[in-house]
Amino acid sequence: MLQRLSNEAPASKLDSVRTEQINEHFLNPQNVGAIDGADGSGEAASFECGGIVRISLLIDARKTVTKAKFKAIGCHALVATASLLTEKIKGKTTAAAAQLARSGEQAVVAASCVALCRDALLSAIARYSDSVRDEWTGDEALICTCFGVSESEVEGEISAASLRTIEEVTSACKAGAGCRSCYPLIQDILDVHWREKNMPG
Repeated sequence: MLQRLSNEAPASKLDSVRTEQINEHFLNPQNVGAIDGADGSGEAASFECGGIVRISLLIDARKTVTKAKFKAIGCHALVATASLLTEKIKGKTTAAAAQLARSGEQAVVAASCVALCRDALLSAIARYSDSVRDEWTGDEALICTCFGVSESEVEGEISAASLRTIEEVTSACKAGAGCRSCYPLIQDILDVHWREKNMPG
């Protein structure tokens, strides 16, 4: 397992380790390919460098990533980043995988390559989340699939604490803390709440 680098390590040592990681994952990339019948897949491209990356995921009933694969067209750094990221997210929940992608902890190479892989992964998780909501048959509408937050929970937090922003809702109940595909739904609930609250008596 790759260890997180100490901030106190000399720059030359950090550069050496990063170069080793990049070479390792470029020369021996992990998880290359596509998943047939993937639960979520996402793609990102850069007009600036011409790089393209596609990530596909298998996700179990506990919302855990059991398999992750990628296809990439671009430089060795892009391939290395996609390889490293798909290795790191296996065994994580979709919420944890999304948070890892946003944290930048997987960054060992150029920021543009990290951004492409991040966007592809978040797109894959968002598509999975959308499909879960579409197939949901529970008594209450499901808003955040990453953390299993229902519409009534979001409404309750907004009403109890007079929340006005998505960030406040996320802080209160974690809705929106994962892939953020539920942001528009949270905003709709906020808009409805305050529109009704401000209606003349």
